[in-house]
Amino acid sequence: MTAGQSAGVANEAAAPGGMAPEGRIACLGGAVLDRKYHARNPLIAATSNPAHGSRSFGGVARNVAENLARLGVDMCFVSVVGDDEGGRALLRHLQELGVDVDSVEMTDNHPTAEYVAVLGPDNDLALGIADMDVFEAFSADVLGRAWPALAACDWVFMDCNLPAATIAALMARKCEARFRLAVDTVSSPKALRLPGDLSAVDLLFTNEDEANALLGLGPAERLSAIEAATALRGRGAANVVVTMGARGSAIITEAGTRFQDAFPARPVDITGAGDAMIAGTLFALLSGASLDAAARTGALVAALTVESHSSVRPDLSPALLAAVSAPSPA
Repeated sequence: MTAGQSAGVANEAAAPGGMAPEGRIACLGGAVLDRKYHARNPLIAATSNPAHGSRSFGGVARNVAENLARLGVDMCFVSVVGDDEGGRALLRHLQELGVDVDSVEMTDNHPTAEYVAVLGPDNDLALGIADMDVFEAFSADVLGRAWPALAACDWVFMDCNLPAATIAALMARKCEARFRLAVDTVSSPKALRLPGDLSAVDLLFTNEDEANALLGLGPAERLSAIEAATALRGRGAANVVVTMGARGSAIITEAGTRFQDAFPARPVDITGAGDAMIAGTLFALLSGASLDAAARTGALVAALTVESHSSVRPDLSPALLAAVSAPSPA
């Protein structure tokens, strides 16, 4: 069955009646020009491979912001882009979706970030290439100028594309504001930008590899998803979600640990699935759902996304979630 056919258990986490929740979320981090190339045949190294390509806007924080905007959430986005055609187009796209981009800064020292994904014929990522130097300009000063907008939010989501010093500055200042902080580690190397003390983090999203990297563990010491989640909560994170791809997620809260199964889906393109999961989870949390229920909504949005050719499903909406979450007629 597809995600749309098997989503009935997510209905408790969706906003009632397909309505958007009240409240405001800010997303800080990556804003990227994405290029995807799907190989027509198994990839062969050191030679030309036939493929078909596409271009879109990406970046973890940007994708999360777009997903949330399509779900009707009042959104603020904070990032740094190049003063170039790509950066201006990226911001126009978010503005057209109703996202507040007043806190995004432009620089002429670097081009807008770019990511190239090469996917095999099985739709799995074979190679990723990233030019993310522009995010070095996302300094604590940029954070300071955006602070009034952040302080007015219910949730702030940050990805680890930010420099370590900026991440530390945000976590140090978090006690001054009322918002709850969600963080995504993005990759194993970028996870190391987080400090050892995670007590400022209300909700940490990571995968198995990134969680073990953050814990400083090598292959011989590798922990399972639930063990890694427990260890990261021991470092201060209030709640932890460790994703395992098609095997679902391990979740730990004050109430204990549990597994969230992934929804069955027929994947077309897995790019953006993790970002969709984060957005769906935050959407439901803003609606007042428990983390367990919110994670089910996140899993549903991820499944709906991988069944789309886009990194952010273009028809995503509260009405779509309400429709696929409704119990099937007897």
